[in-house]
Amino acid sequence: MRKEDYLGRKKVIDVINRRNIESSGYWKGNPHKDALQIYLEHYGVDSEEQLSVKLGDDLRWRYAESAYKHLENKPMFDCYLGQEKKSHGQAGVFADCDSIKEIDSFPWPDTKYLDFTDYKAAIINTQKDDMAFFGGFWCPFFHIVADFFGMENYFIKMYEAPEIVEAVTEHVLDFYCEANDLLFTEYGHDIDMFFFGNDFGTQLDLFISPEKFRQFVLPGIIRLVRTAGSYDIKTMLHSCGSVVKALPDIIDAGVEALHPIQAKAAGMNAKKLADEYGKDLIFMGGVDTQELLPFGTPEQVSEEVKRLADIFGPNFIISPSHEALLANVSPENLTAMSKTAADLGESYDK
Repeated sequence: MRKEDYLGRKKVIDVINRRNIESSGYWKGNPHKDALQIYLEHYGVDSEEQLSVKLGDDLRWRYAESAYKHLENKPMFDCYLGQEKKSHGQAGVFADCDSIKEIDSFPWPDTKYLDFTDYKAAIINTQKDDMAFFGGFWCPFFHIVADFFGMENYFIKMYEAPEIVEAVTEHVLDFYCEANDLLFTEYGHDIDMFFFGNDFGTQLDLFISPEKFRQFVLPGIIRLVRTAGSYDIKTMLHSCGSVVKALPDIIDAGVEALHPIQAKAAGMNAKKLADEYGKDLIFMGGVDTQELLPFGTPEQVSEEVKRLADIFGPNFIISPSHEALLANVSPENLTAMSKTAADLGESYDK
């Protein structure tokens, strides 16, 4: 098979199914709007879709939350009853709640407001560009529940009022599981990987103890993974930060791939992750966005891409260590990452 015949969707499908024995996949990440404008001008293209083609992406990610179109333009989860969110600690609607009845009577989102027309178009455009499609609802239930309480209050209520936390979490997950069920019923055969995310980690550790993670978070991950699995769709979990303490539980939950490998977070050393969890997880990410991509040279970026590809092997998707490329990542370093990933693929010949 020629190298030019082994790109995009087929390559990524082989990576996530552990059939690829030669080269890693590649995804540039999802540029922040400020960074995107810089890149469009630099590369002489008109859209993020064209940029992804220009830089040799093997996959495209589109989450489905924009399919929620309430007739009165109400948000999917109105955690602050129409007020603007100003901080993670800001008290949400259930900050002082002590009643399951109050939670049950809240106006939770309704799947009748879902319209997948635009999502279908995104899938079609991705297939035209011969890229794998990573999608589904983003399902950031951990952060949504935190917003309903206020983050610090959320963590306290895990101890003081666990039944209240569980009730809110269940309602959030009920919607996401039903929404994904509708999406997968219609388009599951076109979704190559269910990609959903929450940030469970800080730079140093998990936000909460492993015990509380198992009690309040892991059941939700299991529900989402099982929903996708019932359509034979594999699952990739996104979480920034240090999540190494949660990896055994995440693996047991059925998650098959992890993104983005925050390189500078405690315990997220590439070699350690590959050695301890490489047999269980496909990895995507790892190219440091905290120091290397913003402040390193193109030569340093290229060397790090080679190092990561050597550590993780072919069952790996080269990508930044955060899904959002910020404007401090220069086009030159983005080119170095993309070109090195493409050059590594040149060796494929079978």
